[in-house]
Amino acid sequence: MTIEKENFLRTRLVTLLQRLDPSTPPKWGKMSVQQMIEHFTNDALRNANGRLKTDRIITPPEHLERMREFMLSEKPFKENTRNVLMGEEPAPTEYKTVQAAIGALQQELIWFFEAYEQKPDLVVRNPFFGNLNFEQNVQLLYKHAIHHLRQFGVEPLYT
Repeated sequence: MTIEKENFLRTRLVTLLQRLDPSTPPKWGKMSVQQMIEHFTNDALRNANGRLKTDRIITPPEHLERMREFMLSEKPFKENTRNVLMGEEPAPTEYKTVQAAIGALQQELIWFFEAYEQKPDLVVRNPFFGNLNFEQNVQLLYKHAIHHLRQFGVEPLYT
């Protein structure tokens, strides 16, 4: 893991989301800007910080090593990557505004970093990639964030 990815999550992600016009149509997929933010918050961040627990790994054991190699690589997620844990249609929004959704995302990010500050050896189970430590979660969150930013036309300076 590079410190740049951690710093991106700590300092740049929220700023990029705040600058994103909520009416921007996706380049792929069905989610709106707000649905994407809420998905990243409710699914990715809450899993990574340990607040959304899962007991099972849905990736077959014979594919898990290859999935983890991909996760740790610099290869991006493909456009329209299917998440089998999500429905065919995006979930309805939970918050009244995009700014409220970004506020919830900020709180989950704080909880993520605090969880690992309090328990540096914390390992959480990801349903796709197995048990992940702090560095692995930072890598996955970064990769996931970049994927969704690109979905709405945002190309961060470094990836």
